[in-house]
Amino acid sequence: MSKVTVVGAGNVGATCANVLATQGIADEVVLIDIKEGLSEGKAMDIMQTANILHMSSVVKGVTNDYAMTEGSDMVVITSGIPRKPGMTREELIGVNAGIVKMVTENVLKHSPNAVILCVSNPMDTMTYLIHKISGLPKNRIIGMGGALDSARFKYFLSLALNAPANEIEGIVIGGHGDTTMIPLVRYAAHRGIPASELLPEEQLKKVAADTMVGGATLTKLLGTSAWMAPGAAAAQVVKAVIHNTGEMISCSALLEGEYGQKDICIGVPCILGKNGIERVVEFNLTDDERALFEASAAAVRKTNGALA
Repeated sequence: MSKVTVVGAGNVGATCANVLATQGIADEVVLIDIKEGLSEGKAMDIMQTANILHMSSVVKGVTNDYAMTEGSDMVVITSGIPRKPGMTREELIGVNAGIVKMVTENVLKHSPNAVILCVSNPMDTMTYLIHKISGLPKNRIIGMGGALDSARFKYFLSLALNAPANEIEGIVIGGHGDTTMIPLVRYAAHRGIPASELLPEEQLKKVAADTMVGGATLTKLLGTSAWMAPGAAAAQVVKAVIHNTGEMISCSALLEGEYGQKDICIGVPCILGKNGIERVVEFNLTDDERALFEASAAAVRKTNGALA
C-alpha cells in the first residue's frame, strides 16, 4: 500500500492529489491544508468521481492535523502564496520560506522515511532550504521545477512541429525561473529526429523563449499561477519514485560537483526510483550551454542568499 501526503489544498495541490488518485499512482492520498474545510472539500469532490472513473485510490482531507500523514512514502509540498501577474518566483521567498520550514518539520515528525518533493516557489531555493533544515540524505529531497519546464518545452515544440506532444522529446535544465531555465534545443526531437532538422533556427529560438516565460504567460492570462500542468508534473515525479520506474526527469537536485557546481539545488536530468534521486545524469554540454548553466546557478545562489 502506497501513501502520499500533499501539503496545500490550493489549485496545484488539489490537482496533484486528483492525478495521483485518478491515475492510481498512490493507494492513499492525504490532502492537508491550514484552511478549515478546504482539504476536506477538495478530497470529497475528488472521491465523488471514484465511481465515474472506476477509481480505487482513496483521498482523505484534513485540516492541519499532521498525525493523519503518518507513514507517508512521499510528501509533496505545494503550500505557500502563488504568483500574481508581474511577480517573479523569487519575490515569494520571505513568506514561503517560513511556510516550507514549518511544513517540513511537521511532516518529518510523522514520516521520517519519506521522500520529499518541493513544488513551492522559488522552487530551487525552497528545495535547498529543505536540505538545510531536514538533515535528510540528498537523494530524498527533490524539486519539481524541471519536470514542469520540460513539459512546457515539449508543448511548445509540439505546436511548432504540428505533432502530438507525447511524441516529443525535450528537456530543460537550470533554475526554475523565467530567466534562468535552459531549454536544451540540441536534445529536442520528434520520434528520434532532431528538432534542428525539422525546424529553422529562428523558430527553435522562439520555442525556447516561449518556454522560459511559459509560467509568466499563464499567470498573466489566469491572474494567478498555473495549476493543471504543475500539479500533473508533481504527480509524474511521485509516480517515478513510488513505482520505481527509473525514468529520467529533470528535477532540482543538490549537486556535489556535478556540472561543476556544489552546495546548490538546480534543475538537472535525474534518474528517479524508490530511493528518490537515484543518480544525476551529466550531459556533455557545449561551451555555450555550460556558460548559460553557470549564469543560471549564479542567479539561484543569489536567491539562496536571501534565506534567513
